Amino acid sequence: MTSRDKPPLPPYFGIDPAQAAGRLPDPVGTTRFAKAAAFASRGREELARAGHAPDGRKRLRRFSTWEVCRYLIPVAPAHFRRVLKVQPELPQGVGEGNSKWFTLEDVMALRDHFASEGAAHREYRPYRPEGLDAKILAVANFKGGVGKTSTCAHLAMSAALDGYKVLVIDLDSQGSMTSIMGGQVEDEWSTAFPILARDFAQNLLDENKVREARGEAPVPLDETLTEALEVSPRNLIQPTHWSNIDLIGAQLNLYWAEFQVPVWRMQNRSWALWDALLNGLESDGILKDYDLIFLDTPPALGYLTINALSAADILIVPLGASFLEFDSTGRFFDMLYSTFASIEEGENAQRRKLGLEDVRFEWDAVRTLITRFDAAQQTDLANVIQAYFGDLMTTFRQDMTAMVGQAGEQVNGIYEADYRDFNRDTYVRGRETFDQTWAEIKELIIGAWWKDEREARNGEA
Repeated sequence: MTSRDKPPLPPYFGIDPAQAAGRLPDPVGTTRFAKAAAFASRGREELARAGHAPDGRKRLRRFSTWEVCRYLIPVAPAHFRRVLKVQPELPQGVGEGNSKWFTLEDVMALRDHFASEGAAHREYRPYRPEGLDAKILAVANFKGGVGKTSTCAHLAMSAALDGYKVLVIDLDSQGSMTSIMGGQVEDEWSTAFPILARDFAQNLLDENKVREARGEAPVPLDETLTEALEVSPRNLIQPTHWSNIDLIGAQLNLYWAEFQVPVWRMQNRSWALWDALLNGLESDGILKDYDLIFLDTPPALGYLTINALSAADILIVPLGASFLEFDSTGRFFDMLYSTFASIEEGENAQRRKLGLEDVRFEWDAVRTLITRFDAAQQTDLANVIQAYFGDLMTTFRQDMTAMVGQAGEQVNGIYEADYRDFNRDTYVRGRETFDQTWAEIKELIIGAWWKDEREARNGEA
């Protein structure tokens, strides 16, 4: 065999060190990171504006008669048109002939009309017991890229289309949920950070009263804590382009909380840091203002995630049907157990000394959810994951469709996509992926509310 007949060597053989050194750029310093961040920020703004209104703000599209009757209000299209014709005071939509398009506000007004005038056996408004607090749902997993934000956003949008009033709280400093919802966040004082800071400041004020009663000097509050006492969680809430979804957004400086919270905890060991977020929502009556609150968490089991999990009534854990994501999710549950069992043990040791009842962390429901599912390649592994997680697993798996991918590229949710941009069957399949997920989660919410309502009635009796 001649040298010409020999197969070529792989490209990583025969690398000349001098030539490799000559191709190296100048050493990279930290200023290059700042330059890259600036370029990315500019690009992010340009991409986020793509498809938005000329002023750069997001607008929610209108919904056709077909969509309203198929997905939003249980009424036949012909009867729907007749009702609008004989009652011109109702929202009439825009468009010619039978092709009418309605805003979400129009849909809500029409819901109210059919709820009062329509068939008694149909559900025009979603189940919601009066007098009970909002249900809080946290979407969490410390494995990145499993679809947390996408799942959280689509659950919030599903709930809004269903007629619920929704608050979304973005606890991930990457701010992806904030981008999807079109939020504008200037600094950490417009995020959930001041909620945590205010809770610690109030705890410190209470502790100072005890210290003064013992004749000890109070612990002074620094500028951050003093300012936090003036911030109402209500002031952090901003409207979105969805008329019944509000947002507490996030941005990079929110990550400061992960460093500041443990410092505060060391200053005052009596501070229950895990309750700070829930305390803030309760103290300002926010749990009474909304039906559902969705918490999007960072890909880490840090202090922000711990607050979200502690506040949550229902925990959703997305994962892909791969070994690494299954393994990582198992470790996530292990860390959840270690973290919350440790808190219970430490707290209850002190509470028993004071003759107080033990504290326990409990959730109405916990579900793992397979996202980005490819039935042709992942069914066997998904079935194995289903077998191991058992009753913690949702029965439906979110398919990865072309529509799902396109919506993500456009920084939109599937429900924000106009079905006229797709083959209608493609739209129906893409939407069904999230409709089915919402159906399972909604059943958990309704069941939990029903139990709460019965307990409340029994307590009154």
